[in-house]
Amino acid sequence: MAAPAVDRIDHIVLTVGDIAKTCDFYSRVLGMEVQSFVPPQDGVPRVSLHFGMNKINLHKAGSEFKPHARVPGSGTGDFCMITSMPIEQAADHLRSCGVAIEEGPVKRLGAKGPMMSIYFRDPDGNLLELSNYG
Repeated sequence: MAAPAVDRIDHIVLTVGDIAKTCDFYSRVLGMEVQSFVPPQDGVPRVSLHFGMNKINLHKAGSEFKPHARVPGSGTGDFCMITSMPIEQAADHLRSCGVAIEEGPVKRLGAKGPMMSIYFRDPDGNLLELSNYG
């Protein structure tokens, strides 16, 4: 039997210490849209961050929805997002929002080839990479 062909990632889940603080950061700094939703399986209101064709579901640390990671914890995320904005301009925007750049711009190799990246952290300490293939 053949393995399923995976096309893309639909969403990821971040466990965070403060959902409001997380929503403020991702909307203000990265332009993501905050949405509340009620999944049909349990009817419990949740919050997600939307950008492009992707979303990040948020779980409050200590009150995670099941099923969840075996050992969920805030600050354990590490992922890369792509922007069409020139990376130096993106870095300037982050700094104007009071976000420290930990590394970059640096050359990296992404899923589609060479890219320029900057690294920074969200309020929980998750490592975020923002990259541009331009």
